[in-house]
Amino acid sequence: MGESIYGLKRSHRCAELDIANVGQKVTVMGWVHKRRDLGGVIFIDLRDRSGVLQVVFNSAISSDLFNKAETLRNEYVIALNGEVVKRDPDTVNPKIKTGEIEVMASELRILSSAETPPIYIEEDSDVNETLRLKYRYLDLRRPDMQQNFFLRHKVTKLARDYYDVNGFLEIETPILQKSTPEGARDYLVPSRVHPGRFYALPQSPQLFKQLLMVSGFDRYMQIAKCFRDEDLRADRQPEFTQIDLEMSFVNVEDVIEVNEGFVKKVFKETLDVDLGTAPFIRMPYQEAMDRFGSDKPDIRFGMELVNLSDIVSESGFKVFADAVRNGGSVRAINAKGCARIFSRREIDSLVEFVKTYKAKGMAWIAVEENELKSAITKFLTEDEVNKILDRVKAEPGDLICFCADKNKIVYDSLGQLRLEIARRLNLLNKNEFKFLWVTQFPLFEYDEEEKRWVAVHHPFTSPMDEDIQYLDTDPGKVRAKAYDIVLNGTELGGGSIRIHSSELQAKMFRLIGISEEQAAERFGFLLEAFKYGTPPHGGMAFGLDRLIMLMAGKSSIRDVIAFPKVQNASCLMSNAPDIVEPKQLKELHIRSDV
Repeated sequence: MGESIYGLKRSHRCAELDIANVGQKVTVMGWVHKRRDLGGVIFIDLRDRSGVLQVVFNSAISSDLFNKAETLRNEYVIALNGEVVKRDPDTVNPKIKTGEIEVMASELRILSSAETPPIYIEEDSDVNETLRLKYRYLDLRRPDMQQNFFLRHKVTKLARDYYDVNGFLEIETPILQKSTPEGARDYLVPSRVHPGRFYALPQSPQLFKQLLMVSGFDRYMQIAKCFRDEDLRADRQPEFTQIDLEMSFVNVEDVIEVNEGFVKKVFKETLDVDLGTAPFIRMPYQEAMDRFGSDKPDIRFGMELVNLSDIVSESGFKVFADAVRNGGSVRAINAKGCARIFSRREIDSLVEFVKTYKAKGMAWIAVEENELKSAITKFLTEDEVNKILDRVKAEPGDLICFCADKNKIVYDSLGQLRLEIARRLNLLNKNEFKFLWVTQFPLFEYDEEEKRWVAVHHPFTSPMDEDIQYLDTDPGKVRAKAYDIVLNGTELGGGSIRIHSSELQAKMFRLIGISEEQAAERFGFLLEAFKYGTPPHGGMAFGLDRLIMLMAGKSSIRDVIAFPKVQNASCLMSNAPDIVEPKQLKELHIRSDV
């Protein structure tokens, strides 16, 4: 395996050895993970990407070799020859794959010495993330981190194999392309040979994959790098990776079916998790909002939203009645058993929590055996209280949490509140995988600042056939042929059936305020292509980083990206972005005043 190093050639990786190799002469190489000197005998835990192997240096066999082993320190890189021997029964280590054997060293080469690392190279090390990212090359030596990238490798290989079998061609699309509006700021690249003009790094391959359908390739896929200049969070990075797909002559069901098959195959072959043969739950957007307050609902637990607007619309409690009268709603969640679990201080903290989502506050009722504890029941009639308790299926010990406001605020507040309560109750099991498809998203949303309709996804998303009639009269009623796949409250991917009719595309542009001139300027090359025969087509993209994050049980995509950025989009390890020489700026016709 590989070329010889100082006369030695590696015969095995560390954890490739087991009881079957006893008696064999082997050559292994790696890092010194731990060193234990027991006086006359030195034990070295040798580590490489496969795992850990115990190596023994015995002074009774070779004092020179023993003396050399005494100089070893953690993270030295070494190569050694030796014989695989069986451990004594009382020294077997069942925690590691090689725990039944050890190697009696007969030759040692020190390939590289090492300073004391600034972070611990050990599994699940509790090290400050800033330090981990500054020394990322050391952080990546940790076995648990390496497992994340073994998983990532397997998933990307499975993706290529699965889509190949299903008739997809992997085709690369440009990294340097024209800037087009896709919902986030572009990263711009100045052109040296075209002064004052800029390329943009792709936010997605959207337009090019549609052009590939026009080109007749029928089914396209790509493991695609994408770039968005937007604020970062745990599941968002300025550069990220998509499993990107497009298909011709398909409807929504066709796209969902082939991609659901991919998800089931990946989970079975990498995690041995059987997601079953039944289709994933399909949930229209409005149902998801009404039941969970979110278009990416976490369905691992209940605590669903309940609409109480009809019960309290004429209530003496002004907050409730006014919300309904002003076109909003009153909704509640039943936190089962939480009246017994949460102290008054914890309930007050929930009130403050919903305020971060623009709610003015949170009303609540604690249901006890023979009474109700609440500041609002005195404003409600006995009939209203009973109807509320009946609708939310209240039992003694339950905590009923209410929000009354505009629908968006109610959805956001209660949707986040149910997640917060679930976190406090430890209901979010990382080893439980609950998938669903959210469908029938609104095609448009109204921008109050600009006083116009805007596309919820992108302007090439097709409306549902039965809703085309509302385009001219009531755009807010138009649903899209769009779909997102959601896992445990995280959007894993999404897509849509595209518009392939020139007339419908022109109407779409008019509705969102894009003139013919603007359309030609922004999307001219695509619209020109559409004149020459365009098949019906649709597709989607999976967020590969998010998929791996959830499969690995991590809470941040930084743990599954080899060299990620931090909150301000900088790299702590390489110090990017950085200043450049004035000569480089001059060549690009750029002047910096910073």
